[in-house]
Amino acid sequence: MTKRTRQALGLLSAVLLSALAGCSAAGGPGKSAPARLGESPAPRPSSAAGSTAAPAGPAKGFTLVASGDVLPHLSVIRQAAADADGDGYDFRPMFSGVKPVVSAADLALCHMETIYGEEDGPFSGYPAFVSPPQIAAGLKDAGYDGCSTASNHTLDDGAEGLKRTLDTFDKVGLKHAGSARTAAEAATPTLYTAGSAKVAHLAYTFDTNGYPMPEGQPWAVNLMRQEKIVADARAARKAGADVVLVSVHWGTEWQTEADETQLSLGKALTASQSGGRPDIDLILGTHAHVPQAYEKVNGTWIIYGMGDQVAGQMFNHSGAEDPRGGYGSIGRFTFAPPAAEGARWQVTKAEYVPQWMDRGAGRVVNLSDGLARHPDREDYETASEAITEAVLSRGAAKDGLTLGE
Repeated sequence: MTKRTRQALGLLSAVLLSALAGCSAAGGPGKSAPARLGESPAPRPSSAAGSTAAPAGPAKGFTLVASGDVLPHLSVIRQAAADADGDGYDFRPMFSGVKPVVSAADLALCHMETIYGEEDGPFSGYPAFVSPPQIAAGLKDAGYDGCSTASNHTLDDGAEGLKRTLDTFDKVGLKHAGSARTAAEAATPTLYTAGSAKVAHLAYTFDTNGYPMPEGQPWAVNLMRQEKIVADARAARKAGADVVLVSVHWGTEWQTEADETQLSLGKALTASQSGGRPDIDLILGTHAHVPQAYEKVNGTWIIYGMGDQVAGQMFNHSGAEDPRGGYGSIGRFTFAPPAAEGARWQVTKAEYVPQWMDRGAGRVVNLSDGLARHPDREDYETASEAITEAVLSRGAAKDGLTLGE
């Protein structure tokens, strides 16, 4: 993307943004906190379990950010060890570049693709990942409230690995959706409060790499089945959810284009309604390792794939190193309260923030901020251009998707 192209895109974004209702989230260091919808600012919601009661008073909207796969290869683990300066593992510096975007949102969700080992290891990378539990503290420090945990790697270390992961999330104050330690936990939707909305987060995966469900625990990981997703979304509504978010680990690895399963399932899920109201308000996709398109289908936004947020050196199916394995996007959506009782919460603003895992520096880079600070970085420009091309490849710009900071 040339400087002139970036300037044109920036002007287009400004025009579109001025025409859209709702508030914007601050993106970079030194910027003010995002304005909240409604009469007064709302405090950032607690991510502690059970903290789901919506505040009294005028209805308030909220901003949501969501990001792609956290996939710690051994090189990523070595970087965290170096950042800890000989005292364990410190993942906080790795996420510091996107912390302003994440922490500014009312609700922030990540995707933890792998499971955790014991605090001192041993750890492993591909093909069966066992990651340092200190990652959870890094995610919490960045401002995440919770993560989806259903992926093809959720059972890489069996029921024990799954339990260690969720226990660690509980310990640091992160919620989780998509895997469970008990049948009761599996049957209970994960709920957050954002603005004055009660928000449900559900998560599913296409497979578990052939690993069977632990004996006697058929509910351990949510598998991607249309009927189950719809039933769970309707159950979440009955549990009081105003907004239902669905994370899906799906798609074809290394393929920028959404595959037929993504397109057909996305269309079916966004068409599902109860009482004239959509059952699902937003779909967040992960797994493909490359950024994929955003698209508004049946009036509902789908991110087919956010790409990897954290990953080491990646090789595609041809065996070649593929830099796209470090490309990704953060989705940011502003939700406004319904215009009438019983209507849906509306997305009044949709944005994407391009990000890149700079493996040389061992940091996740917010490319919008990075290019503003370093306009002559060709690697930043190359990554941002590739991400933007993928994100807009299904015409999302015409439905109001803009480049965020």
